[in-house]
Amino acid sequence: MEIASIETFTDQFVCFVRVRTVDGGEGWGQVAPYNADITAQVVHRQVAPHALGRSALEIDYFVDIIPEREHKFPGSYLRRAIGGLDTALWDLRGKREGKAVCELIGGTPGRLRAYASSMKRDIGPAEEAERLKRLRDRVGFDAFKFRIGAECGRNVDEWPGRTEEIVPTMRRELGDAVALLVDANSGFSPDRAIEVGHMLTDNGISHFEEPCPYWEYEQTKQVADALDIDVAGGEQDCSPVDWRRMIAGRVVDIIQPDVCYLGGLTSTLRVAELAGEAGLPCTPHSANLSMVTLFTMHLLRAIPNAGKYLEFSIEGADYYPWQEGLFADWPYAIEDGHATVSDRPGWGVEVSPEWLARSSYQISRLEN
Repeated sequence: MEIASIETFTDQFVCFVRVRTVDGGEGWGQVAPYNADITAQVVHRQVAPHALGRSALEIDYFVDIIPEREHKFPGSYLRRAIGGLDTALWDLRGKREGKAVCELIGGTPGRLRAYASSMKRDIGPAEEAERLKRLRDRVGFDAFKFRIGAECGRNVDEWPGRTEEIVPTMRRELGDAVALLVDANSGFSPDRAIEVGHMLTDNGISHFEEPCPYWEYEQTKQVADALDIDVAGGEQDCSPVDWRRMIAGRVVDIIQPDVCYLGGLTSTLRVAELAGEAGLPCTPHSANLSMVTLFTMHLLRAIPNAGKYLEFSIEGADYYPWQEGLFADWPYAIEDGHATVSDRPGWGVEVSPEWLARSSYQISRLEN
């Protein structure tokens, strides 16, 4: 079970990681999207040297020791790189045991309620409502998230009045039978967020994501304490220290770790367990259809404090051209508003050979 090699297959946006063992085992994972080619260099320079030659079953060890060995680099790129190793090792273990990853962590394959997650702000309220209604009618979504404010917008909306228009429009057009969520992407000051939050409550919105700059925990807590609506956050956070502070201080009502940003499934399980002990639900961030949504699906089928639904991006090639053609078989069919975790071993997916053939390749090997 010694790790013999760690390979990366990369373009600018996506980096798949393959781990092979001396006895022929193999597993696939992925680092976080965006600038993935940079993260691939971190995999080979700062992660692989600590993993080659050790047992592929020592996932907890790697998650603990690599940040210590690379203590001068405590930030996001290192965590993203560790996530590539971590997720590949979970896949390898699942294939070795003939089990889906969710089974390895105490869950079962099966269905998950999903919410349709819009990533767009450059869209008018009426147009946004129409495309979400089409999804409701075609594949059965009964929960939707849309964008308000502007990303890190300092109280300046995407265009004047958009937030005030889109909130009642979405409730009116989609009706009372669906759950509605919003994402402000760090767009508001506390005072403005509280003002918007009251409007959200009046329109039956149930989830207010990242109302204030995400790194300003005191601002987010001020908003959460002032409102009845659930305030959510955490997608950007990758430090265990920050997560302990966020959960102990009850900064948010719903935690939203991102498996790839946080450093893999192991770290996310730890955060989810800590939140569960504090009585907080976990509704992870999974805002594109690379492997991160698959990782999240397996997680949610296993943890006892899983939130109400899976975040499922509705954006295709017009918004994310880089996510096209990643897999040999598409793992993300939605039926009756639900995604399904298969019972295939590991993550249950095969990366497209055609995509791999186009990618940039690098390998770190165990020297004999």
